Amino acid sequence: MANALPIAQEPQAAEPIELCDDSQIWENLKEAIGASSGFQRWQLELNFESPQATVSIDQQVRCYLRETLETLAY
Repeated sequence: MANALPIAQEPQAAEPIELCDDSQIWENLKEAIGASSGFQRWQLELNFESPQATVSIDQQVRCYLRETLETLAY
C-alpha cells in the first residue's frame, strides 16, 4: 500500500464573519460611490454640485444607482 492517499482531515471551522448592520453597509457604499469618477461625472452632468442644489448625497447615490442599474438592465 505504498500508493495510499492520506485521509482527508475535517475542514477547520472558519472564524466567524463580523456582520455589519445595513446602515453601516450603506454608509460605506455611499462613500465608495461618491469617490468614483463615474459618479462625479454624473453629478457634473446634472449640476448637482451647484450651490442651489438641495439634493442630499443619499438621494444622489440612490438616483445614480437606479439609473446605472436601469442602463445595465437595458
